[in-house]
Amino acid sequence: MVIKCEVYRNTAIESVHQVYGVAVDFNGKILFSSGDPHYATYIRSSLKPFQASVCVETGAADAFGFNDNELAVLCASHNGEKIHTSTVSGILRKIDIDPSYYKCGVHSPYDKNTKISLLRGGKDFNPLHNNCSGKHSGMLATAKHLGCDLNKYIQFQHPVQQKIISALERYTEQSGFDFGIDGCSAPTPFMSLYSIAILYQKLASGNDPVLSRLYDAMVTHPYLVAGRKRFDTDFMEAMSGRAVTKVGGEGVRGLGIRQKNGNVIGIALKVLDGNQRANPPGTLTLLKELELLGQNELDKLAAYETVELTNHRKKITGKITGSIHN
Repeated sequence: MVIKCEVYRNTAIESVHQVYGVAVDFNGKILFSSGDPHYATYIRSSLKPFQASVCVETGAADAFGFNDNELAVLCASHNGEKIHTSTVSGILRKIDIDPSYYKCGVHSPYDKNTKISLLRGGKDFNPLHNNCSGKHSGMLATAKHLGCDLNKYIQFQHPVQQKIISALERYTEQSGFDFGIDGCSAPTPFMSLYSIAILYQKLASGNDPVLSRLYDAMVTHPYLVAGRKRFDTDFMEAMSGRAVTKVGGEGVRGLGIRQKNGNVIGIALKVLDGNQRANPPGTLTLLKELELLGQNELDKLAAYETVELTNHRKKITGKITGSIHN
C-alpha cells in the first residue's frame, strides 16, 4: 500500500509523487504504513520541537522569561513576517544577544508580501528573516544559560548539540544516529519514519511536561510556527488544539494527533522525491484513510486536499490530489 499524489494537467496525469508514511500508537505499534515504515531520511525541521525541548529542560526558557509565543517560534519554520521577526527580536533582547551571533545565514522571507515590502523599502534581508531564526535563538539562549561558547553553538560537539542528541536518544529510545548538516548549519539526524512518528506521539501524548509545554505553545500560537498560507498553521488552527504538526525539508512531516477517545497517534511521512507540493495532499490522504479528521476539519482544509494549479495568468491548469494504491 502506498500513497501517490498525482499531478493533473486538464484530465491527464502529468507527474506522480510517491509518499511513504507511518502511524503509531502509544505503545509504538504500527497502525498504518504507506511504503516502508522504516524508510530512513533526515528529519530536518521536523526536529525543531525536540531541539527546543533542551531550552526548556535546562531551565533556560524560564531563566530568561520566555512566554508561549516565544516558545512557539523556537519550534518554527516561519515566514519571516513582522510578527515572526518581532517575536524573535524579543527573545534576543531577553537574552541580551544581537543577531550577529546567528549561524543560520540569511534568506529572503518565505512570505511574498513581506519580501516585496522590504524590497520596495530598500531594506536588506537579515538573519531574523531566516525561517530557523527562532530555533537558533533558543540554542543561543541555552548556550548562554549554560555558560557555553556562543560562537560554536551549532558545532556537533558543543554542549547544546550534545544535549539535543541526548534528548533525541531518550525520546526515541535509540542511539547511534548518523548526522548531516541542515540548511541552517545545525546538525540534523538521519532516522526512520517510524522513529519520527514515535517522537510526535510523545510530543502530543501529554505525558512529558517539557514536550507538553511546547505542544501547548505550538497549538495555541500556530501562526508563529509558520504563517500566512502555510499548511502547518492552517492545519493546527483547523484542529483546534488537538493536533500538532511540523514540516521538514525535502518533503518530511511529523504529526501528533489526540483522538476524541483519548488515544494519541504519532505520524511521520516523506515525499520520496522531496517535492513539498505533494506534502499537504499526501498528509490529508493519510489522515482520511485513518479517519482522524471530521468533516468540519476536512472542509477547512479542502484547499490542501486538492491543490489547484494555475499559470501566470491565474488560469486553472490542473490539480494535485492524493490517493492510496495497493
